[in-house]
Amino acid sequence: MTFERPLLLLTLLVVPLALALYVLAERRRMRYAIRFTNLDVLAGVVGGGYRRRFVPLALFLLALTALCIGMARPQHTTLVPRDRATVILVIDVSRSMEAKDVKPSRIGAATAAVRTFLDRVPGRLQVGLIAFAGDPAVATPPTTNHDLVRKSLDTIEWFPSFGGTAIGDALAAAVKLGQQAVTGNSGSLASASTAATHGLVSILLLSDGAQTRGELEPSQGADLAKAAGIPVYTVALGTPNGTLDFGGNGGFPGPFGVRRVPVPPDPATLSAIAARTGGQFYNARSAKALQSAYSKLGSSLGRKPGQSEITYGFLAGAALLLVAAGLLSALWSPRLP
Repeated sequence: MTFERPLLLLTLLVVPLALALYVLAERRRMRYAIRFTNLDVLAGVVGGGYRRRFVPLALFLLALTALCIGMARPQHTTLVPRDRATVILVIDVSRSMEAKDVKPSRIGAATAAVRTFLDRVPGRLQVGLIAFAGDPAVATPPTTNHDLVRKSLDTIEWFPSFGGTAIGDALAAAVKLGQQAVTGNSGSLASASTAATHGLVSILLLSDGAQTRGELEPSQGADLAKAAGIPVYTVALGTPNGTLDFGGNGGFPGPFGVRRVPVPPDPATLSAIAARTGGQFYNARSAKALQSAYSKLGSSLGRKPGQSEITYGFLAGAALLLVAAGLLSALWSPRLP
């Protein structure tokens, strides 16, 4: 917590001063105390309330402390929306995303998590969506109309899922798309890579497998993002024992019937991408873990640290404490029978 007017914290010195004045007044009152000859009457007035009579005093001192702190205009650091911020969502839609080791399926869990992400991000954040398998395709250009992104999610399962997994090419496409959103430059990737996107663009990449094709290696795509100052947050979706059935009625036709093929994720590659670009890696082996990752990212991406004043909280607390002190003082004050 910081203070806009820290010198006003010196007003806290009135708290021990008030306590000292109370102690002095108590000693003065004891010096001129009335002597009771009827001990039963004295016990009825004083008995059982000696300790609790200090509670109103404690509440008053707390209220005084809160008022003094409030005068110094306390502030706390929080995340506030960043102007012109853009997040590019990159989702693997290759055939292995149909695996059901993550319920209801990997692609189903992914789209549900992205919806959670969209519910948490600032309304003025630009969000773009890229689907990729063997080649990347822009599903939604960066826009503040998040409903358009949601509509694209409804059809993302129908994007071409054949041809392998091209993580490097997908990263390159995301870098270019993010830079174009910030700079308005629609030129080549080489010219866009020098754009000042640091702090304004982030990439959130979800994949469930290792790279199997593409012109660029994942490390090369990560280098492009690093050069542009764009952190890449990566999510490895799936379990090491994940499998997918090929052939028969549910897959590719073949003479050997149904083939069960292992489709484990590749956390090592995705973790290296995040580390290389200054992002963060998440290993999601369940729909719940995936939701948690996207929820956290939705609460942080597109925001920056900022100061929020909390003076009114201290003033409200002081008012409540003063009211409580007054009520308890009136309720517990000694009364002669």
